[in-house]
Amino acid sequence: MAARASAAASCIPVLLMLLAMLAGTSSAQLSTGFYSSSCPGVYDAVKSVVQSAIAREKRMGASIVRLFFHDCFVQGCDASLLLDDTASFQGEKMATPNNGSVRGFEVIDAIKSAVEKVCPGVVSCADILAIAARDSVVSLGGPAWNVKVGRRDSTTASFSGANNNIPPPTSGLANLTSLFAAQGLSQKDMVALSGAHTIGLARCTNFRAHVYNETNIDGAFARTRQSGCPSTSGTGDNNLAPLDLQTPAVFENNYYKNLISKKGLLHSDQELFNGGATDAQVQSYVSSQSAFFADFVTGMIKMGDITPLTGSNGEIRKNCRRIN
Repeated sequence: MAARASAAASCIPVLLMLLAMLAGTSSAQLSTGFYSSSCPGVYDAVKSVVQSAIAREKRMGASIVRLFFHDCFVQGCDASLLLDDTASFQGEKMATPNNGSVRGFEVIDAIKSAVEKVCPGVVSCADILAIAARDSVVSLGGPAWNVKVGRRDSTTASFSGANNNIPPPTSGLANLTSLFAAQGLSQKDMVALSGAHTIGLARCTNFRAHVYNETNIDGAFARTRQSGCPSTSGTGDNNLAPLDLQTPAVFENNYYKNLISKKGLLHSDQELFNGGATDAQVQSYVSSQSAFFADFVTGMIKMGDITPLTGSNGEIRKNCRRIN
């Protein structure tokens, strides 16, 4: 009996240590209530700036969602994309997928300023970007979801990661699937998240080859897009066209309807409906916008979970464009 009591007593420190380790692990995870006591006003502050920015320019909603996507695919959702280059620091903004393309940094700056007035030094730029992406989708008519927060900001960036991890508009289905899989996202997530292209615009340089050289495209649609995108590279590269032919400022399922009509603007868009494994999923979103919305929300939450910095890792940047 005494031996058993002694053995039980010796287990107590071990159990306490395990409980402490588990508590440390769970406290380092993202949660929807992370700012419930430290900064409950963060959501109203973000929403106000996002809504004002979109009221000025509808396209900005799509640009903010794209910022979040391009950030999360490089080092995880850590606001590394927001860092400016300096004489001694190379960020991600000049990488091929971002250079002259990603935009909306001044809106994130304005949000950070607004949040700092409410609760200085508490909310990360990475979380601001995650919340702003959700608010952008909602502002344009898309679904709402509870954003998990608690990320911290990186003190590093990866130029090579930005060049290699972000799917280019020339991607085929296999490459799209592979690049999403590398981030822990399934092919189903990929198709649903591609639906973000139901809003926003694309540059001629990103769709020129598709509208001039490829056959899996509606002829009349191709000619319409050619009229604003000269065939010669270097000419009109930055001319814009809507990713969703019908309603580029409304978040709904028309993107998928366009794919079935062979009116996807980018090669990578049309690849989702081109006789391959994802055709049925595209058709399901045409039939049910609610199914698209549900899967899009699932994908956005999963994307927001990509290797965040938590606990004592990283920092809370005072200025989203530079490390403290």
